[in-house]
Amino acid sequence: MALEERKVAAVFGGSGFVGRYIVKRLAGRGYIVRVGVRDPERANVLKPMGALGQIVPIATNVRDEASVSALVAGAEVVVNCVGILYETGSQTFQALHAEAPGRIGRAAAAAGTARVVHISAIGADPASPSLYARTKAEGEAALHAAFPKAVVLRPSIVFGPEDDFFNQFAALARILPALPLFGGGGTRFQPVYVGDVADAAMAALDRTDAAGRTYELGGPKIYTFREILEFILKTTGRRRLLLSIPYAVGAIQARLFELLPKPLLTRDQLLLLQRDNVVAPGSPTLADLGITPKAVEAIVPTYLARFRRGGPRAPTEA
Repeated sequence: MALEERKVAAVFGGSGFVGRYIVKRLAGRGYIVRVGVRDPERANVLKPMGALGQIVPIATNVRDEASVSALVAGAEVVVNCVGILYETGSQTFQALHAEAPGRIGRAAAAAGTARVVHISAIGADPASPSLYARTKAEGEAALHAAFPKAVVLRPSIVFGPEDDFFNQFAALARILPALPLFGGGGTRFQPVYVGDVADAAMAALDRTDAAGRTYELGGPKIYTFREILEFILKTTGRRRLLLSIPYAVGAIQARLFELLPKPLLTRDQLLLLQRDNVVAPGSPTLADLGITPKAVEAIVPTYLARFRRGGPRAPTEA
């Protein structure tokens, strides 16, 4: 089939961690994939995932109606992967998490798009003390108001070779004598593999019974924050003190970290850490999309090996 005859997919934020996996799967399905990004040059690394001319990075501003409509025009499917962990300049939670999804939904409805999938997050809650979580919930509501059949995927912490969670703590363990356990490290997480999140997005596009539903995506096992750090230390063969830090002290540290271009922790993230990040009982899950989640133990050691004391082939026991 000639490229010009193929169906078109529009992916907002397709050069991000989750987005690039979705782009690759869409290209594998034969779609022409328009990738809406702020910097098309940086997104050129996506092009080898498809045939010549199949993956097209396009400068897109999700805060602008015309820019969003241009990316969506003629698209059979739309996936929104836009999300930030901290605010910088015009890249605010309100603009990207709360307002952009509704704008994308309106553009998709006007363009006659068949399917829309939105990547949100576990913990999205209009009553949350965290602005991140409140705006995530606001964005979901705005999207469903504009495009009622949109599918929302709420992953827990997403892990994979490019993640900013396991990699970040492994990097810190390489240089610090102690790792922080905010609030004692009892917060629970249900890490989910990035490939499973991408497969969930594809299943949501395929299945008519997914329309309008919200799925919470977690891996096969729940861990406390302490257990995650212990796993990272064991995997990288390092002995480090795990230092319990009260949330009040963490808030002071976070205020200082926020002065950095890429903060290690923000006060809003600290609020998120005070609530468990696991699949809610009774929620539709990966299993409802026909996906068996992969375990942290099967994937994470393969990419944390570079942080291992003594090199990638060194023993994993500290």
